[in-house]
Amino acid sequence: MALFGTDGVRGLANGSLTADLALTLAQATAVVLGQGRTAEARRAAGRRLTAVVARDPRISGHFLSAAVEAGLASSGVDVLDAGTIPTPAAAFLVADVDADFGVMISASHNPAPDNGIKIFARGGVKLPDVVEQRIEAALDRPKLQPTGGDVGRIRRFADAEDRYVVHLLGSLPHRLDGLHVVLDCANGAASGVSPETFKDAGAKVTVIGADPDGLNINDGVGSTHLDTLAATVVAVGADLGIAHDGDADRCLAVDASGTVVDGDQIMAILAIAMKSRGELVDDTLVATVMSNLGLHRAMDAAGIRLLQTAVGDRYVLEAMNEGGYSLGGEQSGHVIMSRFATTGDGVLTGLHLAAEMARRRKTLAELASVMTVYPQVLLNVPDVDRDRASTDEGVLAAVAAAEAALGDSGRVLLRPSGTEPVVRVMVEAVSSAEAQRVADELAAVVRERLAL
Repeated sequence: MALFGTDGVRGLANGSLTADLALTLAQATAVVLGQGRTAEARRAAGRRLTAVVARDPRISGHFLSAAVEAGLASSGVDVLDAGTIPTPAAAFLVADVDADFGVMISASHNPAPDNGIKIFARGGVKLPDVVEQRIEAALDRPKLQPTGGDVGRIRRFADAEDRYVVHLLGSLPHRLDGLHVVLDCANGAASGVSPETFKDAGAKVTVIGADPDGLNINDGVGSTHLDTLAATVVAVGADLGIAHDGDADRCLAVDASGTVVDGDQIMAILAIAMKSRGELVDDTLVATVMSNLGLHRAMDAAGIRLLQTAVGDRYVLEAMNEGGYSLGGEQSGHVIMSRFATTGDGVLTGLHLAAEMARRRKTLAELASVMTVYPQVLLNVPDVDRDRASTDEGVLAAVAAAEAALGDSGRVLLRPSGTEPVVRVMVEAVSSAEAQRVADELAAVVRERLAL
């Protein structure tokens, strides 16, 4: 089984993800990312290899980051320990200080017992598959073992958070004066930096989910639990609410009435705003095949091309990098603004969403109305042969019939899951009842045709 998943190495902390694995993975990373012309040029110029290491507030992050730093320093890499900061902050800092690579200890929106290790290459970019494969292969090979003064130094990255906040504030097209924002920080990595940045940008801020104790990350709060945020926004009469996940690479929102504004709607708002300023490269937005039909229609009406990718922010990033595009993301709230970030950044996204409200002097509900959200039903069909989902004639015929029946008023997507032993059936239609009926019919065909 491959060690790396769709977003780094993830597992139960001190279960599958041990201190030994973290240390060895760090040593293998030093071997692989310490090679190449750039690394050799640095050594020739008398510069040591440097890595930024950060974590979210999970209690297991302490021993895992210690193991990673030990592995790097024992391989001759100098470590800048940035402490508890968001994943996008770590990526930004790798580029900002011209480090050779970076390591983030986080399991994102997963519960506290889990943790993960994400690795960024020079420039703060995620590793391509081929480099992850090289690192995995290097786990069982000889490691770098410098001695004496050649071992790495570990020192605190004292101004890490300040650098990130200055960067975020410098990206804003408009201040947030006059806006009242409720921030749900998921008891995670955004708990310090997000409230500070929104206040510095001029907003009045009410904060929830910003008391991390190492065990309560994502526990009933954050982007996967929006009820408390919605209730708080209504109770305090705020203009909007912003929800992050544990490592703050996501952003979802609620308007003044407590209605959820998802990642598709946020992308629609930002795409139109960026096009109006001439900042949307080739008038193109990149999103996955799971994005709502309403996003397709809103972008078409705005004269914006919607380029679709496979599910996963890494595929969105790949398409953005290949085409040089400036905006992309997922319905889940991973939004990538490539002018300012190399990965999804929930704080950056929330700031720019609020800035558009302030700039246009419109409510979030008014801005979000540019997109009609079509009812969407997603069913997971277990115990079937995933490999035949895209080739079985009966399944393909059923999908074609459903698409013909829905016409322009709906959409069908059937695909094998890349992470679970299921086939996913997604249907969008003008009504929830119609979407549910079509999805149930397709799921029944999948169960019958692909049964194991």
